[in-house]
Amino acid sequence: MKNEKDYKQDLAQIRSMMERSSKFMSLSGWAGIMAGVYALTGAYVAYSFFGFNPDTLMYSVSDSTELQQNFPNVMMLGVLILILAISTAVALSSRFAVKKGEKVWNSASKQLVINMAGPLFAGGLLMLILIAKGLLGLIAPVSLIFYGLALFHASKFTFDDLKFLGLIQMALGLLGAWFIEYGLLIWALGFGVVHIIYGIYLYYRYER
Repeated sequence: MKNEKDYKQDLAQIRSMMERSSKFMSLSGWAGIMAGVYALTGAYVAYSFFGFNPDTLMYSVSDSTELQQNFPNVMMLGVLILILAISTAVALSSRFAVKKGEKVWNSASKQLVINMAGPLFAGGLLMLILIAKGLLGLIAPVSLIFYGLALFHASKFTFDDLKFLGLIQMALGLLGAWFIEYGLLIWALGFGVVHIIYGIYLYYRYER
């Protein structure tokens, strides 16, 4: 007959199996690192080559000839960074999942995407409204806040550590909304430096 210790071990194994089936545990730390590198590169290009650095709330494109000429490039740069980050995350997480013998697209990953999509979609629409109203100073902090909300809501379907990353991004977004003149720098800190640190942490804790 099994003793109490054996039953506890069985329960622990069952709990672990249930957690693996309800959570997507194949997020790649390298994906976070690369997303951070893309963000830092993008912030540098936007500031150094396109002169994009909103220092006031009402930072309208029409107020600056240089910005008026370069703003479409800034938008394209932002889209490029987003595409690169998503593509890298999908590719590296897929490879990590295959290595672990798990499916990439399952009920947990679907819930992960669904829970992130809502805040990201709402944040994207709000950013378009801000651009239309000439409130460019709020674009960087708003992107951090809604991205943080997306991570916080999605954390229940993956690593719990993602919740803390979401809280950090929201805090930085609020800080950027208060200090508009440092908005781009704080954006680079959140999407760049924090992503890299989190990616390194994720890699050493779960992938090695």
